[in-house]
Amino acid sequence: MKKSKFLAFATILTVCGASCIAQHITAAGATFPYPIYSKWFAEYAQQHPGVEINYQSIGSGGGISQVTKGTVDFAASDMPMTDGMLAQSKVKLMHIPTVLGAVVPVYNVPAVGPDLKFAPDVLADIYLGKIGNWNDARIAKDNPGVNLPNQEIYVIHRAEGSGTTFIFTDYLSKVSPEWKNSVGANSAVAWPKGLGGKGNEGVAGLVRQMPGAIGYVELIYALQNKIAYGYVRNAAGTWLKASIEGVTDAAGTVKTMPADFRVSITNAPGKDAYPISSFTYLLIPTQPADMAKEKVIKDFLNWMLSQGEGQVSQLDYAPLPSSVAERVRAAVGKLP
Repeated sequence: MKKSKFLAFATILTVCGASCIAQHITAAGATFPYPIYSKWFAEYAQQHPGVEINYQSIGSGGGISQVTKGTVDFAASDMPMTDGMLAQSKVKLMHIPTVLGAVVPVYNVPAVGPDLKFAPDVLADIYLGKIGNWNDARIAKDNPGVNLPNQEIYVIHRAEGSGTTFIFTDYLSKVSPEWKNSVGANSAVAWPKGLGGKGNEGVAGLVRQMPGAIGYVELIYALQNKIAYGYVRNAAGTWLKASIEGVTDAAGTVKTMPADFRVSITNAPGKDAYPISSFTYLLIPTQPADMAKEKVIKDFLNWMLSQGEGQVSQLDYAPLPSSVAERVRAAVGKLP
């Protein structure tokens, strides 16, 4: 009887492998990819009994801070860490691109429809405080026939360090010399004006509540909250609304992907490239203190590439290009 129980237990271990060993993984960071990450982590846990991945959506800045101090098992960021950040980190990290997404200008102007057009310089000057009314002549010029109201523009931005902010300010720095020289690109900047909201969800919530407001969020948050978002004119002069196809075209302009995957694709060339697009990353320790956890994280990354990538379009993200996915798989294979 004892022998049969032992054999049954051994069979269970053989079938389940490492996933049957209880592992509580902690992670924190970007809100930009939170909808797809929460789906992935939940499905992976269902398929791997005993594994739990607890992800706190606190913004890229918070995720970078926690992972570099070693207080979480991995982090997420939409902003590639700088050389200086990597050098100062207590933990050696690898950037793993996961999906691509779009940042969109959302607005709440009840008197107009959902298809306003925002030229690059106009977006920059709204956030610089140089354009302060919805009926400004420069907005009207790009939106002929639209009855723009005499209403103050209320600028909404992120309150905390944010990868979405980095993507947006990286874009503005490429299209506006004044923005580049006076504000610049970073996860947290000295905003010339505006009100801060916490997370993509906080910015979306403030825009919904405030007639006259404009903000920037990841596409899925605009869709989930049913907030109007506008067209943006790209580097080729084409007016585009964010789409999976437009983000994929932006990614396709990267002819040589850096070995560490740190790259910017904002304001990409090409008539079909959506201009405020970006990769988003997981920041994975390469010299982990807990090898059992690292084994689960590595297994999750392989699961993500083989199963998770096929789910991303359901939540309006773009999957990794196949050439990038293969390079990521090779990089994951080098993890301990």
